[in-house]
Amino acid sequence: MKKIYQVDIKQLATNYEQENFRAGLTSAQAHSKLTADGPNVLVSKQTPKWKIFLRQFNNIVIYILLLSALLTLMIGHYTDAVVILAVVIINSLIGYFQETSAANALAKIKELLAQNATVYRDHTRQDVAASDLVKGDVVFLEAGDNVPADLRIVEADNLRIEEASLTGETTAVTKTPLALSANNIPLAERTNMAFASTSVITGSGLGIVVATANETEIGQISQEVAQIKSSKTPLIKEIDGVGKVVSYLSIIISLVVFVIGLMLKIYSLPALALAVVAMLVGAIPEGLPATTSVILAFGVSKLAKEQKTIIKSMPAVETLGSVNVIATDKTGTLTKNEMTVTDLWVDDNQYQVTGSGYAPEGQLLHAGTKAQLTPNLELLLAAGYQANDTILKQTESGWTINGEATDGAFLTLYHKLKSSAPTYHSLDLLPFDSDYRYIARLVENSQKEQLIFVKGSPDKLIPMAQKGNSNFDQALWTKRANAWSQKGKRVIALGYKSVTKQKQVTHEQLAAGITWLGLAALQDPPRPEVVTALKKMNQAGVAVKMITGDHPKTAQAIGQQLGLAPGKIKALTGAEWDCLSQEEKQQAALDHQVFARTTPQNKLEIISALQEQGQVTAMTGDGINDAPALKKADIGIAMGIKGTDVAKDAADMILADDNFATMATIIKEGRKIHTNIKKSILFLLPTSFAEGLIVAFSILTGQEVPLQPAQLLWINLVSAITIQFAFVFEQAESGLMNQPPRSRTQKMFSKADLWQIAFVSSLMAIFALIGYEWFLRLGVSELSASTMVVNTIVISKICYFFSIRTPKPAFSKASLENKPAWAIIALMLAFQLFLTYVPFMQTAFKVTALSLLEWSVIGGFSALILLLAELKKFLKSHR
Repeated sequence: MKKIYQVDIKQLATNYEQENFRAGLTSAQAHSKLTADGPNVLVSKQTPKWKIFLRQFNNIVIYILLLSALLTLMIGHYTDAVVILAVVIINSLIGYFQETSAANALAKIKELLAQNATVYRDHTRQDVAASDLVKGDVVFLEAGDNVPADLRIVEADNLRIEEASLTGETTAVTKTPLALSANNIPLAERTNMAFASTSVITGSGLGIVVATANETEIGQISQEVAQIKSSKTPLIKEIDGVGKVVSYLSIIISLVVFVIGLMLKIYSLPALALAVVAMLVGAIPEGLPATTSVILAFGVSKLAKEQKTIIKSMPAVETLGSVNVIATDKTGTLTKNEMTVTDLWVDDNQYQVTGSGYAPEGQLLHAGTKAQLTPNLELLLAAGYQANDTILKQTESGWTINGEATDGAFLTLYHKLKSSAPTYHSLDLLPFDSDYRYIARLVENSQKEQLIFVKGSPDKLIPMAQKGNSNFDQALWTKRANAWSQKGKRVIALGYKSVTKQKQVTHEQLAAGITWLGLAALQDPPRPEVVTALKKMNQAGVAVKMITGDHPKTAQAIGQQLGLAPGKIKALTGAEWDCLSQEEKQQAALDHQVFARTTPQNKLEIISALQEQGQVTAMTGDGINDAPALKKADIGIAMGIKGTDVAKDAADMILADDNFATMATIIKEGRKIHTNIKKSILFLLPTSFAEGLIVAFSILTGQEVPLQPAQLLWINLVSAITIQFAFVFEQAESGLMNQPPRSRTQKMFSKADLWQIAFVSSLMAIFALIGYEWFLRLGVSELSASTMVVNTIVISKICYFFSIRTPKPAFSKASLENKPAWAIIALMLAFQLFLTYVPFMQTAFKVTALSLLEWSVIGGFSALILLLAELKKFLKSHR
């Protein structure tokens, strides 16, 4: 069966009464089709919230805690069981709220479909809900409408549709009802089709609905997005790995200790079971998920306030710290998406125009000085203004256009250099046509003199100028146009033709010859802040890939201007990419900086190829066509102002101000967060291991276990989370952005880190056990000795914090940089006093009040741990 864009109108018309499209379907036909096909609404599956909550329990740490709670219940230690279950619920709630706070990637995609549509049914033009559209409906389109479904155009009157969000092409497409004969025509070149979610810029037309809901192009993209599985971020993978290793080791060691305990017959079975539960609970880092969430949440909040960046998934902010490739579109991200006239050639003079964007602020320069308007310059300005079908207007947010970007650039140019609008009266417009590639307008002045102003592609207007003047130097003007094109600029030619008593303008009139006015060079100006940001990214070892629908030479030139990468910029087209093997694509994705004339599928494949090469990828975009790649990337970043809802919902992060330069700041913040999370884990694990060692040693030596499960949970959660808040406020270490990104295969902990954990945990366990035995020999109760162990571990953690938080000496000036840490430590000490001296806490956690002497011993042991940790740091730095 022929593709719909290859079908002739006459063949389409046979489905309607008397071949009259305005008859439309009958109400009965529409109702029957709606019943069969369903409403014109994009459907996406939503995960029920109860499933999201239950999913939080699918974690080995949770399994271990639940098993521990069951065992404590069985042996009658109800307080311990309640505390353990409370920890399970708290951890699950943290995970649940973290996950549900991120918007579903497809939840709002249906909002892009128009809410209403104008159709012909039963020979009557009427408005219906867009959701009620069916295949075969005849839809009327006019300027300002959103296209409600995929349509085959059957009538068009200067119908031009903006499709940038779907195809990536910035130029509005002129639509025609003519059948297309070629096969596999790219989406952007299907000139007899209109696609759902695009918008009508000018003109009017009729289109037959050929696809609705998920069968539309946007619907197929939404299905692609739904099928792409979101991968875990590098941080979450690392933390999951740490949690699993620690959990498995804890289980194995606990089972071994339990078996040995049974063989030694030192404890009764209930007492041994409780001791092993205590060991298991102590060794498991329950505070790890909560601690990570706190640090990430603070980073997210900081970026939202200071950088206007919305983070939908908290781990995403850290992921940027490990990103080594950023793939980005060009228009609106690296550039302003505001075409600007930058240069003019009139007669034999080259002029420069200052100012950028659509704001009519700037001046005309010649050889660096302000230039005066000549008669030909005046005519060129008038030609750019009149051969135009766009509106320039000022809004609260700035100057914007309604129409074509190129036309908007000429309106801005005119208002920069002229204070009042031209006094011509418009008689007829010949709209831009992709076959002719120019726009022309017939005007009349106050003296009733008629002119046709024309503006368009140089290769179309230069031959016209040659016919109009045999002395016209065609080679010279072609050379000038090519020189600008090679610099990545769009070149527009302008001319006019004097006529008399005409009512309309035709192609034949212009083909007979025109008077040449000159050339204009246009450029979508790069965002100035992007150039600086790209330098920082290159310095940080982050490669940037530009993926665009532009011509490869234009994209390559812009990439060079931006400083996309050191040295020569290499470009590859989407068509060239499609011809490569899978292995060649992987290499090409690494070797090239610019990918031009790409399709949405190309973007997705480029991201996949980079990931297959072990790259941690970020993707920025704002269009519907960017959505699959945004979701596939390790982190998707959408533009907040110009981005479509589809792009925003598929992304993990949104730049609210569309400022790509923010990326450099976020990368630095992400690296800082990863460093602080690593420090917090290095701080957390020694405590857990020390607790496990204390319990294991007690069981194997047949002594009374000095720590109860509830006490261990207090140490691991309350005190750990309290002091680990201090890592949130740690400043970035110097030289952070001069280091290359972390490798995807790089482990979170080095061998030196593991030795550090073993060293500190051994010190904590040894000093706690020595203190326990010492106090028992002094004649204090086991309750007091146990309380001493709890406080020794907690105070030791405070001392160790000062050592682990900075590679510099603990009590150098660096310790003063994190002022909130002192307040947090004071709070933690208050918690310990609350635990030790408040009666109901003493009962719940099996502790008692301590004397001044006992506190002195605790302080001495803790200080000794700090001194030994600092000595090890000193020796390591002076090797």
